Formats: sequence, C-alpha cells, structure tokens
Amino acid sequence: GLGRRCGGSLAVTGGRRFHVLVRDPAAGGSFEEWTGWLDPSGIHFTMSHPPARRLELRFLLPGAEAETRAGAEVLRVDRQEEAFVVHARPDGMNAATQGAIDRFLEEA
Repeated sequence: GLGRRCGGSLAVTGGRRFHVLVRDPAAGGSFEEWTGWLDPSGIHFTMSHPPARRLELRFLLPGAEAETRAGAEVLRVDRQEEAFVVHARPDGMNAATQGAIDRFLEEA
C-alpha cells in the first residue's frame, strides 16, 4: 500500500505526472486541477495556495481506464517560491482502487 516504502526510493513516479483534481470537502465548492505524482509514501501535487488538512481527490492514473476517487490526509506542505507542494496520504479507497495504485507503483 501507500504506507510502505519500497527500497527507500521515494521519487518512483517523479517522471510520470498526471492531473489531480483537489477539493476541500469541508468548504465544498468545485475541484481544482493540479499536477501530481505518486510514490510509495503517498500522493504529491503543487498548488498555488495552502491546502486544508483533509482533501477529496480525483485522478486518472496513466494507463488506467477508471478515475480514482479518494480522501486524503495532508502530511506535509513544502513552500517552493510562490507554490505549495502538498504531500498527502490517500485513504478510504476500495480494494480495486488500492490494487490499481499498487500496480501503477510497481510499473514505475
């Protein structure tokens, strides 16, 4: 799962970026689109503003046919000039979704 680290390498999919739709479920409103990437520690994406602690995510992994939907807990936010790099752990996924993410990480 996403909680494991494989061989200590965290930049597994750094070259396989994809669009992540992000929404603050407490505030409601619409999803915002950002560029993200996955690695064994979680999902990461760059935003133009600081995130809420809990997020709702939607994304289509490269090569996948179905969109992934998940909640996420923000673990850390790094400031990079005018941007915020968000590091989050997806949760609330069904077994099929978790399996698709695991396969994506293994292929990276």
